Amino acid sequence: MAVFDTPREAFGALRPACVRLTQAQTAENVALLRARLAAVGAAALQELQEYVLYPLRLALASPGPRRERLAQSAARGLAAVLGATRLRGPELLRELLAELCACLGTPPAPGPAPGPGPASEELKLAVVEALHALIHSADGDVILSLYRPPALHLLGFAVSLLLGLAERERARQVKISALKCLQALVLRCECCQHRQLREDEEQQCGDSFASFLPGVALALSRVITADIKQGHATTVAALRVFYQVVGLVMADEQLARIPENKEKPSGEQSEVSKLVVHRGPDWSKNTAEKLSLLLHKIVERSSVHSHWKVRLELVELVHHLVRNCRQSLVDSFTHLLKAVVGLVNDENSEVQSRCNEVLQHIAEQQLVAHNRALADVLSENLHSLATALPRLMNSQDDTGKFATLSLLLGYLKLLGPKVNIVLNSASHLHRLSKALMQVLELDVTDVKIVEDRRWGSGSGYEGSLQHGVQKGGCQKKYFRFFAEEKVFQLLQQVCRVLGYYGNLYLLVDHFLGLYSESAVYRKQAAMVLNELIAGAAGVGVDVLQEREVPLDRDDIKGAITSVLDEYTDQANWYLVTSIDAEEASHELSVNHSGLAALPGAACGSVLPPPDPRVTTRTMNSNIWQICIQLEGVGCFATVLGKEFRLLLLSALYPVLEKAGDKTLLISETAMGTLVDICEACSYDSVQCLINENSDYLVNGISLNLRHVAHRPHASQVLDTMLRHSDASLLPLVEDVIQDVLSTLDQSYNHQASTFLGVLHSLMAALDEVPPVAKLEPSNSDTEGETPLPSHAQLAKDVMGRCIHLLSDRSLRVRLKVLDVLELCVTVLHPHRNHLLPMAHRVWPALVTRLISDDPLAVLRAFKVLCTLAQKCGDFLRQRFSKDVLPKLTSSLLSQAPASARAGPVYSHTLAFKLQLAVLQGLGSLCEKLDMGESDLNKVADACLIYLSAKQPMKLQEAAQSVFLHLMHVDPDSTWLLLNEVCCPQLYEPPHASLQPVKLRGMGRPRNEFTDNVLLLLEKLQQQESRVLQAGTQEASPA
Repeated sequence: MAVFDTPREAFGALRPACVRLTQAQTAENVALLRARLAAVGAAALQELQEYVLYPLRLALASPGPRRERLAQSAARGLAAVLGATRLRGPELLRELLAELCACLGTPPAPGPAPGPGPASEELKLAVVEALHALIHSADGDVILSLYRPPALHLLGFAVSLLLGLAERERARQVKISALKCLQALVLRCECCQHRQLREDEEQQCGDSFASFLPGVALALSRVITADIKQGHATTVAALRVFYQVVGLVMADEQLARIPENKEKPSGEQSEVSKLVVHRGPDWSKNTAEKLSLLLHKIVERSSVHSHWKVRLELVELVHHLVRNCRQSLVDSFTHLLKAVVGLVNDENSEVQSRCNEVLQHIAEQQLVAHNRALADVLSENLHSLATALPRLMNSQDDTGKFATLSLLLGYLKLLGPKVNIVLNSASHLHRLSKALMQVLELDVTDVKIVEDRRWGSGSGYEGSLQHGVQKGGCQKKYFRFFAEEKVFQLLQQVCRVLGYYGNLYLLVDHFLGLYSESAVYRKQAAMVLNELIAGAAGVGVDVLQEREVPLDRDDIKGAITSVLDEYTDQANWYLVTSIDAEEASHELSVNHSGLAALPGAACGSVLPPPDPRVTTRTMNSNIWQICIQLEGVGCFATVLGKEFRLLLLSALYPVLEKAGDKTLLISETAMGTLVDICEACSYDSVQCLINENSDYLVNGISLNLRHVAHRPHASQVLDTMLRHSDASLLPLVEDVIQDVLSTLDQSYNHQASTFLGVLHSLMAALDEVPPVAKLEPSNSDTEGETPLPSHAQLAKDVMGRCIHLLSDRSLRVRLKVLDVLELCVTVLHPHRNHLLPMAHRVWPALVTRLISDDPLAVLRAFKVLCTLAQKCGDFLRQRFSKDVLPKLTSSLLSQAPASARAGPVYSHTLAFKLQLAVLQGLGSLCEKLDMGESDLNKVADACLIYLSAKQPMKLQEAAQSVFLHLMHVDPDSTWLLLNEVCCPQLYEPPHASLQPVKLRGMGRPRNEFTDNVLLLLEKLQQQESRVLQAGTQEASPA
């Protein structure tokens, strides 16, 4: 269809349809006109605007019963014309507005407020869309005529009708369209058609809408808090209109220009001006109080809305009102800031991002810093929340706790440097600190914390930084009031933000007071202190604005020094962590001693003597306290970096003590702390850290060994040093090892177990030293022989002490002695002239352990015997044959029936492990000691029964290994014995004069021994074939 671009052409095309519609108002005639309108250009239609609007207005307001189809079609026609043209007459605007409003409800008149009539949803939607088009088509000056006092009643009528539709209409699209139309009526829509209003024009609009603010705010709040079934889009639109209207009427800039007293209007305007509200101070104050109630209700409902777009729009509401109404709505900021702070950790990333932007804007604009009233509001909010925090953490689920703590953190971030307003108030600081103490209470009921032990000197971390120790690896903690890690991370941030903005000396002094006040608060206070110092240094802290004055480095060092001294005080460092009698007595003696501190034990007040009936809960609590303090040391090192080297004199020795602790959690945490120190102080590894500070450490160990009754942990330091260093350390500790041996000679009854751990680490270190790195020979000669190297002399000295300790009453001590003894034999192995006399001396005590001791000791003693046999050879043959072999064989024979009958659980018993160890080692013993025929026969007879298929598979395999070793020593006797049990073939004599070969195994039916015997005979045959083949190759000429 051709487009009519000139007014003449357009008039010719539209006139018939307009005349027809004027004569007969029907839906068909309206449709005909709309069809013709589609062919007319915008410029031409602008010239004919009023001519075309007349018949449409006539159809819209046709007399008689409401013809909805006609009215709906006319409204859509009006919208089409208005959408393509600009409205340039204020009178026409008001007339059209009145006519369209009349379609939705009764016209304005005294009496009840107008409301939407009983029109259909389609008609309402068409009229609202026509209203929307009408507002957008009006030029700037034309639309502003609606906001003058003479048009106030008409504007109010339109606002009221639109609010009625938004609140009471069921159709979702009608509600949303009504709210968008209302937004356009406030001149705050998102379109680009409206020009930017001048200051006086904004003021004029604000004055007009002030008259409607109570009704608008109440109606919109009801829409916002209505049933969720209305859909999120309705709620979002209502929120947007709410803050646009409130932000317009309560804008600080507009209220500042309002005179205190209302101007008296002229006579003609007096009646009309009564409708205009004077936004003076009293009105502003009263309105703000009422809005505060509505905002509280809106925030409470919208902040937990299930749809993220509603929560996002709530953030926009806060941003808009904080930006425009920071003075007038200051009393509502409690609710507004609670909303945006609470949503900063929202599950939706867009909401999170926008919250952070809004908070950043508030911080950058220094709205809190420059607004004392707002700072006071935040301070009171913080105090109220801190007061309720323990109750909330006890009653909410983890999601609620996360939201509560997010709120607390947000308040602190918003206060920023003004947080000292809170901290300088004794009641505020007391309430906040006690809340943190209660919330951070640990769950100390887990028995495994106490049960997990570091067995043996070789367990735990091996080597140095490169071997499995993770930097900054804090132990996972379990709290009484929450379970999720993200809740703890929020609490960490709370403490760090406090440290970043707060007075560090005040905070450290306050929480050290709580640390000393009661054992109940000690763990929580230590956690808070660690995080405060990290935050003060800016480590891992997330803030909205920089602090006003950078923290002096000396202040941080001073705070760290005071906290470190408190942590390493005897009363706080040496706590009972085990029910082990020896270890517990060490801790008790330390707590009772009160002596002046040597390295690693700082002076300080001593706690009252602990209850001798120490519970698991107490030990668990003590373990966690030590771990938290160790984590603190690592944190302090990270904060100070290389400057922490100056504090190593007071910190390194105690940490090494704990690295050697028998409680697994403590030793692991201490190793993590050592790694942190290495990283902070630029040491390549834990080994480098120890070696470069060994002179100080060795001196401390030597001093403490002189007071071993009160300083029992020196051996743990030495043990840790040996386990985590290399051969270069050995010359430095040689004198200390002699001190250890001397001290051991004087205190066998009390310190044996502790010192044996050190000796084990020493022997393990000596065993791993390559020959070129062995220590220099000692000056002592033995019978004119070549001087014994220092490392071998040490092994010999240690072995001499082990002989005496092999008969100790404590099973644990005997087990440790056997471990050390095995290593001593290995180290002395190259020096047979010294090893054999020592083996002669140790033999009687070792035999006693083998034949009349606890099964655990027997097991360990047999392992030592195997090592001795391997290193000493046939020197032990006669002793073994006479003292040990009969006991071993009789034990194997007596235990065989029990193991043959046992079920699968038997493999977990000590008896099984002992059988297995003897069978696995007996064959190699016979071969190394070159046993005689009679002894070999005893061994074969004792092990034969274990070839039965009834025995556990592992015992069968171990018995096979015995016979494999016997094949090497005496293959003929072994072949004969096996064939006596099961002979797989008949042997024909090569000549008739020879007697037939008769073996007892010939012709026997298949039995429980058959499979294993056949397997061994096959392997024996293969061995003989290899030997024969090798001999043939040697005999053949080259």
